[in-house]
Amino acid sequence: MMKREEILALYDKQERMQGNHPSYRQEVTPEVVRAIANRLERYSFVIYSQLTPTNADAIIQREMDYYRRTGGAGIEWKLYEHDPPPDLGKRLAAHGFEAEDQESLLVLDLQNMPEIYQQPITADIRRLTTGEEINHVVQIEAQVYGTDFSWLQTQFEENIATQPDYWSIYAAYVNGEPVCGAWISFPKGSSFAGLWGGATLEKYRQIGLYTQVVAVRAQEAIARGYRFLTVDASDMSQPILLKRGFQLLTYTYPYFWQPKRDAVEENKQ
Repeated sequence: MMKREEILALYDKQERMQGNHPSYRQEVTPEVVRAIANRLERYSFVIYSQLTPTNADAIIQREMDYYRRTGGAGIEWKLYEHDPPPDLGKRLAAHGFEAEDQESLLVLDLQNMPEIYQQPITADIRRLTTGEEINHVVQIEAQVYGTDFSWLQTQFEENIATQPDYWSIYAAYVNGEPVCGAWISFPKGSSFAGLWGGATLEKYRQIGLYTQVVAVRAQEAIARGYRFLTVDASDMSQPILLKRGFQLLTYTYPYFWQPKRDAVEENKQ
């Protein structure tokens, strides 16, 4: 069984330094790896960085200037707990980045998957492929989180058209009504399949649907040859997953920055 430090190093290499997402293009510099959104209305990412106390402020400013020139909604700098220098979060804040809540990155070694995820699927869980079906998941997310998820429909449809094997999208149904939605990513060249979504309508929580939706995705990941599952766990799902074989890999901290509107408009002229 791999140690946590070994898994984290592999994750950094495969997911952060080499990862590719169909909605983004990867750009690599000696100091950072960028994921540039194909659509300007979406945030781009600094997904990986190796900075020093000497160059950190200059590189942060360089990235901000770069996004001002290229346009777009802004940057999410995805800071991982072990990213140097230790005060990188404070430096980002000093440059105008706004921090959001700490997130927990969990991992499950599929070679030691708990028996609960190996059981036959008994709930009505369906893999979705058409735009109409995918909308079921989009509507679940919108109801649970109380915000517009139309962007997700667009992303799924675009991604499936260009990389049909990247996502598997699922919904659980009760009496024909979609009540729990989730999806899983299968990046090429990676040992890590990613769990996303996992939203359940309040009326249908605590009846085992979420566990079975995890199980169906875990079983597909094994069938596809992946070694690990990862998830940015919400406060609701984290205790469930930790009880069932997942372990804390690291903490992450999203920092957001938007270029000033006048600077964006100036660069469009």
